[in-house]
Amino acid sequence: MTIEIKIEHSTNKKEKPASMDGVVFGTQFTDHMFILDYDAGQGWHDARIVPYQPIMMDPAAKVFHYGQTIFEGLKAYATEDGRVLMFRPTKNIERLNISNERMSIPEVDPELALEALRQLILTDREWIPEGEGNSLYVRPFVIATEPTLGVSPSRQYKFMIILSPVGAYYAEGINPVKIFVESKYVRAVPGGVGMAKTAGNYAAGLKAQEGATELGYSQVLWLDGVHRKYIEEVGSMNVFFKINGIVVTPALNGSILSGITRDSIIQLLKHWDIPVEERILSIDELEEAHKEGKLEEAFGTGTAAVISPMGELNWQGEKMVINEGKTGELSAKLYETLTGIQKGVAEDPFGWTLEVKA
Repeated sequence: MTIEIKIEHSTNKKEKPASMDGVVFGTQFTDHMFILDYDAGQGWHDARIVPYQPIMMDPAAKVFHYGQTIFEGLKAYATEDGRVLMFRPTKNIERLNISNERMSIPEVDPELALEALRQLILTDREWIPEGEGNSLYVRPFVIATEPTLGVSPSRQYKFMIILSPVGAYYAEGINPVKIFVESKYVRAVPGGVGMAKTAGNYAAGLKAQEGATELGYSQVLWLDGVHRKYIEEVGSMNVFFKINGIVVTPALNGSILSGITRDSIIQLLKHWDIPVEERILSIDELEEAHKEGKLEEAFGTGTAAVISPMGELNWQGEKMVINEGKTGELSAKLYETLTGIQKGVAEDPFGWTLEVKA
């Protein structure tokens, strides 16, 4: 298919950060953005790249009132040999449309979405920061824009992509974090929207996160919303535990987001012939494994951090220290391998990276 994307170049370029040191995640944005409109009866139309700017919206736009919105997150990397790589972008586009379907938003053509990513990243290529751990964070999202207060799916939408240069997640090296196991609040339930990457999931987690932060913990470990005992996610990341030599991660059940990093970790483990299981895992089983000395490692996985080791869990006042609070051997190996593939310095046996070129 022929995909036409109009490009309006910015005539007022922003000043780029001299260094990514000290730049807070998601606070700097590039010179351009992508916009695609949808109208019922016409479909998606008017694909364009324009200077980064505020968007004008009616106060009655449905996104403000009923939360009909979804988003994605992925990265582009500058390699040592001058190439630009994206990591598994087709999986993000696939998940974007899964989220769209759950939130009653029309599907975005995957080829158009991929071409939009390519052209926008090329347009702002000079914004991709070089250096260890640096990357260009890519945020595609869809918002409902029809100005009416009727409770029904919107008949108008905008699909947009913005870019943000980000520094290394671990400025001083990968270090374990302390996690508070949440027992009062829940994030999602099967049949709800936990499997969609939609704004409400993240808003629902803020209260618990505030409480954990006040107690000195970095993230919340979420339990299921029905039995309040089965482990689901950690913060906004998928979670893995190495128990007696076997890596266990909660099975996708309709309330857990299908992470691209999660899937990549599972494939890497199988590639290395390391036993990995996707199944239900209770906090009681985890507590018992810790008491028996079988809980060897724990880590979260996601786009921003890639791997986030966990050094301590607090469950109902009991502190479970994991691997003496140190980063585990497997966690470190997974981090080095995956980031190496993303930056084009390690072998990519899976064909995960896609070069962005004119």
